[in-house]
Amino acid sequence: MSGALIRFRVIAYLVGTCLILLTLGVILRYGYGWPTLSQTVSPIHGFLYMVYVVAVFDLGRRIDWSLKRMVLVMLAGTVPVLSFYAEHVVSRRWVPAATPEPEAAPAQRIG
Repeated sequence: MSGALIRFRVIAYLVGTCLILLTLGVILRYGYGWPTLSQTVSPIHGFLYMVYVVAVFDLGRRIDWSLKRMVLVMLAGTVPVLSFYAEHVVSRRWVPAATPEPEAAPAQRIG
């Protein structure tokens, strides 16, 4: 389960960063006529977003999220900066509550 969480966290940051760059590229493209950044970042973001959706599905399946929760986290990758917030909420609130830490074995008494 921790591997799925790590994969989700890494891809969430990549998608968030890429989407910020894409937003900047779209502003430069349509505001100033410089299409290079948006043409470069757009396919990269598209690919990374597909990987993000798969990572969310994998994590949600392992933790037994509802379909609604999975879809909401998946949609967070389409709004600039929201994937950073979604990563925070998922890793700090939803995952630890769903998977409690195993209890330590009782200490054995020697003597």
